[in-house]
Amino acid sequence: MLNINHIDKIHFIPSKRFFGLHLILLLALLCLLMQSFNGVAKPSLKSLHHQQLNEILFNINTYYVDDLQLQNSFESQPTNQQVEALFERLDPYSKYLDETELDAIFSSTNGRYTGLGIEVKVTDGRVYIVNTIKNSPAEQAGLQVNDELTAINQQPIVNKSIEEVARLIRESGQAAVDVSVKREQVTELNFSIKRQQINLESVQSYLADTGVALLSINAFNNHTLHDVARTVAKMQINNGFPLSGLIIDLRDNPGGTLQGAIEVADLFLDSGTIVSTKGRFNEANQYYKAHSGDILSGAPIAVLINENSASAAEILAAALRDNQRATLVGETSFGKGSVQSLIPLGNGNTALKLTTARYYTPAGQSIDGKGIAPDVSINQTMLSEIDQDVIIKNIQGLSLFSSLLDKQDKKQLTAKQLIIMQ
Repeated sequence: MLNINHIDKIHFIPSKRFFGLHLILLLALLCLLMQSFNGVAKPSLKSLHHQQLNEILFNINTYYVDDLQLQNSFESQPTNQQVEALFERLDPYSKYLDETELDAIFSSTNGRYTGLGIEVKVTDGRVYIVNTIKNSPAEQAGLQVNDELTAINQQPIVNKSIEEVARLIRESGQAAVDVSVKREQVTELNFSIKRQQINLESVQSYLADTGVALLSINAFNNHTLHDVARTVAKMQINNGFPLSGLIIDLRDNPGGTLQGAIEVADLFLDSGTIVSTKGRFNEANQYYKAHSGDILSGAPIAVLINENSASAAEILAAALRDNQRATLVGETSFGKGSVQSLIPLGNGNTALKLTTARYYTPAGQSIDGKGIAPDVSINQTMLSEIDQDVIIKNIQGLSLFSSLLDKQDKKQLTAKQLIIMQ
């Protein structure tokens, strides 16, 4: 699944022009590409000049997660066609970013972007809506989950990549985008929708009378840690401390920033490994551990996942499960376990997005291409998408919260909670 206007969240690596700078881990893990990208068209590099081509070659040779042994591959100045062919040897998450795509990265990482507000996946060359962002132009116009996008501005999009579809939408600029969909495989509908700036709500919550809370994390951005911590603290205050249990809903969460996933996991862990990354250069090898302090004081946690839970969502799910802090419920997750880094090119208006590492769960497993299997398998249709009481009732029916902590004192807020509430 991919938000049609989102671009991935990644590490930031200075290009060789900026080696005097420290490595800045700005954006972290690339987590928004839940679509299988077999056959996705790579961006055209025909307009790039020799200096940019040389920078691209240098960075691929130095930082790409696999050693492609490029030292002697180009006897003279590489051509645009040769570099395009080289991209075909890379994984589907590595690409050249133009100025528009680069700007979209920074906007979406800060919880906003300009677009229609739809998240999509591709199945057999057809584009289906898997979510519409709350209060977005798409939701207000009436687009629905499971609608098949058939045309953008009268151009058929069957067998087009998500990048091509996104480009068609962006090309409308300030004008309305004509969107054609097929609903329930029969009805043809047409919508005229204007792109707008959308502020993404990364967290939604619900507290049941039983003291069990539902926390839905829609994506991970720079605000997710504060949003989660504030929301949990507020629910605990409303419940009279502590919560009886917490359900973290990561279904259809396409990911976001690595740092966001690590920070959220750390809220609920007292100790243990959260995630590790391994690559060919030193800074790609990182090991993240939890700090003391569990904001739930040990109250049980269930995590909901499905086939559209990817990357950062998988990092959080694996961290909580492998540290025996949570039970995973639902369907096997998407299986994106690679880390992308953002390397500026030229004057910094364009960049190379490059896979530089793979991440490993606390148990030392790579889930890339495999996903995370739940502890308790439940078909997606058995869990409501919108009725919080139904979700909580079904999870409680699994007896996952049967060993509730019944003698917990109403403790003061932990240091973590106090920091984020200031």
